[in-house]
Amino acid sequence: MDFGTIFSELAAGMGTTVEIFLLTLLFSLPLGLVISFGRMSKVWIIRTITKIYISIMRGTPLMLQLIVVYFGPYYIFGMTISSSYRGTAVIIAFALNYAAYFAEIYRSGIESMPAGQYEAAKVLGYNGGQTFFRIILPQVIKRILPSITNEVITLVKDTSLAFSIAYAEMFTQAKALAATAHNVAPLLAAGLFYYVFNFVVAMLMDYAEKRMNYYS
Repeated sequence: MDFGTIFSELAAGMGTTVEIFLLTLLFSLPLGLVISFGRMSKVWIIRTITKIYISIMRGTPLMLQLIVVYFGPYYIFGMTISSSYRGTAVIIAFALNYAAYFAEIYRSGIESMPAGQYEAAKVLGYNGGQTFFRIILPQVIKRILPSITNEVITLVKDTSLAFSIAYAEMFTQAKALAATAHNVAPLLAAGLFYYVFNFVVAMLMDYAEKRMNYYS
């Protein structure tokens, strides 16, 4: 079996892997920003709840979180779960997990900004929202891009954990194909796909970082 045939067999799974990756970023990046606000809140109950949430998400395996999100509705509420819920459960678990990591990255970036930035914006007549979104956030994004890049690259590889609830992404299909063909070529093809995917992601993030040099 040649690599062309293997990649053709794995095409659907590759599309699913990319879908998990994109949807996770779509939901986790803005959610992480909201959670970071809670983490820095002056209201102790909000700050405590978000701190506990981040601790749980970062302190337990993503695979366990996937299993809990998928089977939780049945065991906790007695709800019937269907196979179509697998994809939704994967996105929910991934988004909640990565939002916790992104929240801490956002927080470190926001708290690293000098107080003079806020004072200067106030003198210029900016309100709190304008100060944050027009002045602070663009600089924060530039500062945290290397850390965000590391998490995004990790996300590419973590998509393979969807196999834990039998969701047919690319790695799951590669394992099944390898078992059927009785050789490791499908797994090597999967490894090559992840490498190329990560290479493209790294290139895009590097481009974004150079574009953000405007805020140096």
